[in-house]
Amino acid sequence: MRTDGRLSAVLHALLHMADHGGPMTSAELARCMNTNPVVVRRTMAGLREAGLVASEKGHGGGWVIACDLSAVTLKDIYDALGAPTILAMGVELEHRTCLVEQAVNHSLNDAFREAEAFLIGRLADVTLARLAEEFQARAARYRNHDKEAHDV
Repeated sequence: MRTDGRLSAVLHALLHMADHGGPMTSAELARCMNTNPVVVRRTMAGLREAGLVASEKGHGGGWVIACDLSAVTLKDIYDALGAPTILAMGVELEHRTCLVEQAVNHSLNDAFREAEAFLIGRLADVTLARLAEEFQARAARYRNHDKEAHDV
């Protein structure tokens, strides 16, 4: 079953945008997201409607972050993407008269709802600023490691 990777792709693009410090074109973001510019524009439209990004056409234009990274959570991004389905699993059979099926579906549906609520809650605990800080720390460690390797 194909997974929905929009959330991770958009987060990837947003961190590149935050690090870039200026407008990024749909083509540049498409390279970050491993897709094409049309998909970028379609995907970013929901973020623009939520006030998370803005775009300008023309020379020197592109997409920019239009929010405070510390005020935006991963859940905000998830919601701006239309709250895609979190879990690919679900109940297969819908024989409402079968008592076994009723018991199975009830149990599974409860478990799936609890798992989804937990995951969405975790998304609400992480801000874009926290992700950006983690990226910056990783980038600094990488640069230091690379510098040390060249100094030997």
